Amino acid sequence: MSWISGLTALTPDKPWFTYLAFGATHAPHHVPQPYLDEVRGAFDHGYDEQRERTFARQKELGIVPADAELTAPNAQIPLWDELGDDDRLVGTRLFEAYAAMARHTDDHVGRLLDSLDEQGILDDTLVFYILGDNGASAEAGAYGTFNEMAYQNNVLMTTEDITPHLDEIGGPKAFNHIPAGWAHALNTPYQWSKIVASHWGGTRTGMVVRYPGRIPAGEQRDHFTHVIDVVPTILEYAGLPQPDQVNGIPQRPIEGVSFKYALDDDTAEDRHRTQYFEIAGNRGIYHDGWTAVTQHLLPWPDPNDRIPPLDQDDWELYGPDDWTQAHDLAAEMPEKLRELQDRFLIEGAKYNVLPIDDRQRERFDATIANRPDLMGARTSLTLRPGMTRLNENTVLNVKNRSFTVTGFVTLPEGEPARGAIVAQGGSFGGWSFYFHDGRASYAHNFVGMETATVRSDEPIDAGEHVVEVRFDYDGGGAGRGGDITISSDGERVGGGRIERTVPALFSFDEGLDVGFDSLDPVVEDYGTPAVRSPDPSIAW
Repeated sequence: MSWISGLTALTPDKPWFTYLAFGATHAPHHVPQPYLDEVRGAFDHGYDEQRERTFARQKELGIVPADAELTAPNAQIPLWDELGDDDRLVGTRLFEAYAAMARHTDDHVGRLLDSLDEQGILDDTLVFYILGDNGASAEAGAYGTFNEMAYQNNVLMTTEDITPHLDEIGGPKAFNHIPAGWAHALNTPYQWSKIVASHWGGTRTGMVVRYPGRIPAGEQRDHFTHVIDVVPTILEYAGLPQPDQVNGIPQRPIEGVSFKYALDDDTAEDRHRTQYFEIAGNRGIYHDGWTAVTQHLLPWPDPNDRIPPLDQDDWELYGPDDWTQAHDLAAEMPEKLRELQDRFLIEGAKYNVLPIDDRQRERFDATIANRPDLMGARTSLTLRPGMTRLNENTVLNVKNRSFTVTGFVTLPEGEPARGAIVAQGGSFGGWSFYFHDGRASYAHNFVGMETATVRSDEPIDAGEHVVEVRFDYDGGGAGRGGDITISSDGERVGGGRIERTVPALFSFDEGLDVGFDSLDPVVEDYGTPAVRSPDPSIAW
C-alpha cells in the first residue's frame, strides 16, 4: 500500500504493476488469535457435509451448471462418520486455522483495494484476484499434521501426535496443515487435490477480474483459461506488445492466450483449446472440452500405495458436458481416449514435459536425483561467524551420509559456555552443534517429533579449542541412523547414537547459521536442536 501510494504521488501519470503473492493459504496456517476465535465451532459438521453445503451454494450462485454432479467421496479418505471423536476434534481445529487464514487474507486484500479507492485510482486499476495456485492440498493425509515438514520427509502424523499441541494450532509454534478430507471439501465439486494434476480438483481454481467500465460487473465466464493466459491479457489491456527481448536478453514467445476476448463477449468461442497438466506423473490433457487424465500417485505419503510404471497407468476420459469429471467414458470410447493420450505426448514433447520424472522426495537430494548441485563435487566447506540464513542448496548436504563438523572456538572464563556453533533448520526439523552448560553437544530433530541429543561427558575448559562432531551413517537407505563421536583437541570426549535422521528436507525457511540460530526462540534448557547464543562471539 505504501509502495503504490508513493508511486502515485511521485509519478501520477506513470502506469504501475504489482504482483502480490500471499503465503495464504499454503501451510503453515498461521493467523492472529481473534480470527481463530471467530471460526471456532463453525465446521463441526465435518467435511462430508461441507462438500454438500458448498455444492449447494455453488449452484445457488451459478458457479457450477445446474446439471453438474457432485463427484463421489474419495475412497482413499475415511468418511467423516468413520472417524473417532479425537480425529474429528483435531481435524476440525486444523481446518479452522485454514479458514481463519483465508478470511484474514481476504480482509487484507480489502484493505489494499480500499487504499486504491481512497487515492481515487481503484476504478482505473485492472485487478486479477486468483483464489489459490492449484487445488487445496491433501498432502498431510487423513489426519492432518502439526508439522508439514514431516510430510515433506514422507512421515505421516497421527491424531495422537497432534493432540498434545491442540492449542498451539495456528500459532507460531506450529507448522500445521489440514487433513485430506477437508482439502477434498475445499475442492468441491471435483475429485482429488493438489499434486494430482490430472483432475480438476488438483488444477482448477476461481479467479475474479475487476475493471469498471471495461469489464462487465457481476457476470461469469466459463471459457477455458489457464494461468499462463494472465500476462497476455494484461498486455492486451495495456496496449503493449509481447516483448522480444528484455534488457538485451531474447525472450521465448509467451505461450498463453489473452482472454480479453472472453471478457468482452461471453458468447465468443474458446481460443485456449488445448492444455496439458503434469506433476510427478499425475497427468492430464484438455482439448476442446474433453479431458483424458491419469492419477499416477497419491498426494500424501502411503507406504502401501503401489505406484505402477508410467506406461501401466489407468486413464480416464470425460466429455465436454461432464463439468465435474463425474462419469468416466474410457471403456466406452477407447479411440477418443487414445486420441487424447497421443495429444498429451505431443504437448509434452513440445513443452519439455518429457521425460516424466515421478520421483518425489528423492529430488530434494541432488546426488540421488542426479541433478545439478551448487556444491558440485565439493567435500568441505569453511564457514565463518555471521554467515546466516544459508539455504540447504547453498551448503554441503549432510543428509543420508557420514560427515564431520569442526569448530574453532574460544570458550568464556567464569561461566559455562552455551550457544550454537552451527545450526541448520530448527523446531520443525534440523540439527545443531552447540554448547550446553559447558558441554559440547549435538542434537538432531527428526521432523519435530523427536530430538536425539549427544553431549560430551564433561564440560570443556575455557580458552581456545578445536571441537568436532563426527556422524558415521549406517547406510542402507535414506533417513537411517548412525553413531556420533564428539572430540575436543583431537581427543574423544563423548559419543552416542542417533536412530532416525531427516531424509529429505530440514526446512523451507530456516537455513544454516554460524555462531547463533536466527529464527528459533531462545529456550531455557538449550536442549533443542538449535539454540540462540546471547553473544554469538562466545561460540568462536
